[in-house]
Amino acid sequence: MNPRTVLPSTGYGIRCARPAESGAIAALLARAFADDPVMVWMVPDSSGRERRLARYFRLAQRRQRPRAGGVRLAATGGGQLLAAALWSGPGRWKASAVQELATIPSYAHVFGVRGLPRAADVQNALHEAHPDAPHWYLPTLGTDPAIQGAGVGSALVREQLAHCDRLGQRAYLESSKASNVPFYERFGFRVTHEIRLPDGGPPLWSMWRDPSPGR
Repeated sequence: MNPRTVLPSTGYGIRCARPAESGAIAALLARAFADDPVMVWMVPDSSGRERRLARYFRLAQRRQRPRAGGVRLAATGGGQLLAAALWSGPGRWKASAVQELATIPSYAHVFGVRGLPRAADVQNALHEAHPDAPHWYLPTLGTDPAIQGAGVGSALVREQLAHCDRLGQRAYLESSKASNVPFYERFGFRVTHEIRLPDGGPPLWSMWRDPSPGR
């Protein structure tokens, strides 16, 4: 827990996101990922990064929301959002070719014409490394920077992994920070592959978790 960490005195719970919270969730995730190496590589202009990332996370939620439980929150009873996780169930992580084409104009608006090729490189690299075996996929987990280290993100991960363990299902994610690898290893994930982006882009680490009923 860092010196800035102050959890709300009222505590918090974990629940599915509500449609009206999309903008607040996007803003939270934009703050959480403002210093993420991959996001910095795709959006190098720090002055407009959070604004662009908020647009990106609105798009990411739009893809998840048709799925039950696709966007989950740690939030206080009063509606303060603390952390968010995007989950895709087995067989649902990849958009169709038609969906991908339909989102190109929106992604161009986020990353700009010059940044769009880098965003495409990231997506292609992640798709190529993605495992074929059925699994739950965690593409995004973000905690408000003011409370990072307080265990709120851990609670979000633990909630879904308990579900995976009950049903005997596997889980997968990519870590874009080396410092986050030990965090996920505590939950039983292991590094299976290092993903290298072209043109000197930062590495990512594929992480896989088999179900563990005894956890």
